[in-house]
Amino acid sequence: MVPRRELCQILLEGRQFCSMYARFYSTKADLKKLRPMILKRIESRAKDYPVSAMVPIAQEVLKARTLLVQGVSTLLRFFPAAACKFCSEIYVGEKGHLIQTCCGYRRRGKNRVHEWINGGIKDILVPVEAFHLKTMFQEVIKHHQRFDYDRIPAVVELCYQAGADLHDENLQCMPESDDAQIDSNEAEVISADDLMLIANGTLRAWETLRSGVQKLLLVYPAKVCKYCSEVHVGPSGHKARVCGVFKYQSWRGGHFWKKAGVDDLVPPNIVWFPRPQDPPVLVDEGRNFYGHAPAVVSLCVQAGAIAPAKYHCMMKIQGQTATVSTEL
Repeated sequence: MVPRRELCQILLEGRQFCSMYARFYSTKADLKKLRPMILKRIESRAKDYPVSAMVPIAQEVLKARTLLVQGVSTLLRFFPAAACKFCSEIYVGEKGHLIQTCCGYRRRGKNRVHEWINGGIKDILVPVEAFHLKTMFQEVIKHHQRFDYDRIPAVVELCYQAGADLHDENLQCMPESDDAQIDSNEAEVISADDLMLIANGTLRAWETLRSGVQKLLLVYPAKVCKYCSEVHVGPSGHKARVCGVFKYQSWRGGHFWKKAGVDDLVPPNIVWFPRPQDPPVLVDEGRNFYGHAPAVVSLCVQAGAIAPAKYHCMMKIQGQTATVSTEL
């Protein structure tokens, strides 16, 4: 074994050898002189946007979003959804399930049965908003400037930066859904075949929207906060100190930005999916056997649409059902 004194001497000699060939960088650069060059480079980069090849995709995404909102609002009048009063859980069906997954609010016990109320279109399509920028490569939004910019849907902002023409209907918020009860005259007007066509068109619009957003994100950057659902469409996030997760926020409450994905701009909102072999009301004993599906897919399937094959594994269509004992 090498003695301790010789080992320390070898380490010191190695450190001196590394310091001889180390490269030291000066930090005396004048940032005021570099600022015009940086701004000029940003302006020259902005000339390459919007990309002409992505403009048709952005227009297609806006059209798909409009069809999706119209289709979901129509289907909800015939196939209602239930939302929990104390958490973000939703269920596509007239009656909610009995699965004990309610996280509740702070003073309410966890893993309890949900208390269901009537849900709306905003429960199926979760609204995600972002600041509406004048130009893509503008200066970063400061905290005191957060009220100087409008808030619009993040997908619409992404399409705007991609070169799509915005109209008033694209900037409007999603309407609230009506109650599940409808008039008999209206039920005669829309038949089961028409509902199936609406469901298939809504499901195609959902897939077109998500695939189009994924293509746009390959060209146009978007950021999402690491600890909350704030989304910013642009090369860098804003500096508004409004992070909603107080446990992880810094002393100023700023966001921690990372690269955003499709699920950040278009949340799938996974729900329990009732299969034909399941009981009319899902119980807690069979939670390991039930399937899941995005809320839009579950709504369209109940209206007669055929789910794409990529959701079959999640939905457990061919899976077994739970045998619940009714003995006391």
